[in-house]
Amino acid sequence: MKKGFFITFEGGEGAGKTSLIDSIKKYLESEKLDYIVTREPGGTKFGENVRELLLNTKDGIKISAKAELCLFLASRSQHIKEVILPSLQKNKIVLCDRYNDSSIAYQGHARGLGIDKVIEFSDFIIEKAIPDLTLYLDIDPKIGLSRVKTSFDRIESEKMEFHQKIRDGFHILVKKFPIRIKIIDATKSREDVLKKAIKNISELIR
Repeated sequence: MKKGFFITFEGGEGAGKTSLIDSIKKYLESEKLDYIVTREPGGTKFGENVRELLLNTKDGIKISAKAELCLFLASRSQHIKEVILPSLQKNKIVLCDRYNDSSIAYQGHARGLGIDKVIEFSDFIIEKAIPDLTLYLDIDPKIGLSRVKTSFDRIESEKMEFHQKIRDGFHILVKKFPIRIKIIDATKSREDVLKKAIKNISELIR
């Protein structure tokens, strides 16, 4: 492997992204490939503070759709500068739990800010930090939310209609970027999901 690769993982709540990433880490280690795992919002000290503000339900803070988007984009900008680009320059594989497509599906479609408008803002922020591959774990939001074992955060607590719009938004993105975004049925067994994910990753890095 002569270059770094940027792989992002997307999906609704409870789709199984974190578990899949944990399994892919083991695969990359077995192949002696250098990688890092990061997440959004988060990935940096600044980003983790933004994450707490965005997901916190304790203080009853109300955040407008535009303010929410700006916070996600601010976290992403710092994340790209501090973590993503430096890691790619060191020829590492970057595994990122959520990235640009989440903003487009959540704030652009589900919050109603407009997919094209959020893509425009997002493109300004990410510049050259474009994923080589995005694995989208598709699941009915009712099933996904039933999998969440911890207490719901601010976004997980939204109404089911909101979560369905998120899924619809991701489906629009899958059609819009079919080469980059690969859809995986997250209702399949963990083994089947992992097998399909590894197939897509192997085709990218080999």
